[in-house]
Amino acid sequence: MLNLTEILKGDPPIVKEGEVDEVSTFTTVEAWKHSDFLCPNYILNGLSDALYKVYSVKKTTKELWTSLDHKYKAEGAGAKKFLVAKFLNFVMIDSKLVVNQVQELQLNIHGILVEGMMISETFQVEAIIEKLLPAWNDFKNYLKYKRKEISVKDLIVRLRIEEKNRGTEKRLNKVANGNDARANIVEVNKDLKKGK
Repeated sequence: MLNLTEILKGDPPIVKEGEVDEVSTFTTVEAWKHSDFLCPNYILNGLSDALYKVYSVKKTTKELWTSLDHKYKAEGAGAKKFLVAKFLNFVMIDSKLVVNQVQELQLNIHGILVEGMMISETFQVEAIIEKLLPAWNDFKNYLKYKRKEISVKDLIVRLRIEEKNRGTEKRLNKVANGNDARANIVEVNKDLKKGK
């Protein structure tokens, strides 16, 4: 381990005139200069060519690190906003199973939790219920007015049962296989003469 954090965040040692121990001061300053030479090169080596051109003009390691830190912390905040927007704008559609869409929504929630934002399980359950399709309004009302709170796991079990009762999976498979649309073809022989 190179232990270069002091170089990234600290300032170079200041040499005071009249230092008692010039040897240790000289050694400290030289060690700092050596580390200050190595550290930015380690950082720049990890960047792409385009980013290297942008950041190689920074004069000190601290300046380089501060600019990179500032840029990518701002992007991290942007990622949080994107995840929240994705969660809030999630809309269920008729052409997919509801349970599969709930799993997609759970992935969005998981992304938000990974970013360090807290979402209570009650909020998750209510959000999933609110995002159900309009055709599920009766079931939504049933779930909303239950006195006992349910977990996300219990909600998914209930959604699977309800979806099975509605036969949604069979209907979606019929539409996907083309079994839903049928037509009769009638052929007419034009060569037949009338009244012969």
